[in-house]
Amino acid sequence: MKKVRTVILALMFAVSMVSGQQDPVISHYMFNTQTYNPAYSGMSGMIAATAITRQQWVGFPGAPSTMIFNINSPFSIFGLNSGAGLLIESDKYGFSKDINITLGYSYLMPLGTGTLGAGLSAGILNKTLAPEWFIPGGSSHTPPSGDPLIPENDESYLALDISAGVYYQGINYYVGLSVTHINQPDIKYTETATYVSREYYLTAGYTFQLPNPAFELIPSAFLVFDGAAAQYVATGMVRYNKKVWGGVSYRAGDAITGFAGTELYNGLKIGYGYDFPLSEIRKGTSGSHEFIVSYSFDIGLGKSTTKYKSIRFL
Repeated sequence: MKKVRTVILALMFAVSMVSGQQDPVISHYMFNTQTYNPAYSGMSGMIAATAITRQQWVGFPGAPSTMIFNINSPFSIFGLNSGAGLLIESDKYGFSKDINITLGYSYLMPLGTGTLGAGLSAGILNKTLAPEWFIPGGSSHTPPSGDPLIPENDESYLALDISAGVYYQGINYYVGLSVTHINQPDIKYTETATYVSREYYLTAGYTFQLPNPAFELIPSAFLVFDGAAAQYVATGMVRYNKKVWGGVSYRAGDAITGFAGTELYNGLKIGYGYDFPLSEIRKGTSGSHEFIVSYSFDIGLGKSTTKYKSIRFL
């Protein structure tokens, strides 16, 4: 069993070293736009904070574990409608742990019946390796010290990370295009060197009003491309009274996701998603779990903008 785990983890590590960082897979992409598109910052007109935790392929050794926190807010500077955002992301997989902290800015302008945002973000990406190798007995197995490309000790490296995007929000639809890791940060460990490849994102969604005015159908699509391979997701979601929602996503060749959520209090929302894997990896896992919590409030911190006059001061 240890030998099997070692082979699996080694393969995961090798894929990571060859292709660079693969951005974390998130099922709640439609509620997590700011993570991969800085142009979304300030788009809602409110201060919005989102936290996501994902345990992928539960029961599988070395499986990815991801935590994300982002917050964004609109503001005005020099008469320009703008948005600002902060992203903190931690992603563990195999021997690796990546931490990404970025600040984003977006310029928001009215266009037609909606709002167009153009954004840029920059921050620090910290990639860390903590290898734990198990070498089976026998002369046919080469120890890590026999290959300079295989690290034996803990490694850590900081790099500048830049992303950009555009996002358009209409009355009942949205579409966004973005690129993460534009500068393809170089990662230089003691004995090895690699880089973080660019990721291209395209997302779109539309809100259909159903015959019953309390219900809405919201289909959406999500595409990510790293220059070599593409992954796409199709989602159908039904929302009731804008406070309760549920839906199903299909991630091509990978998983089917069921998710649901509700607004507990004014602006406070929670949701849960479960991924059922479709690939051969389903034989070694019970699936993936994802939780999301978000809170949005207006710039007035909940204070009403309506003014009242007292008859005592007339």
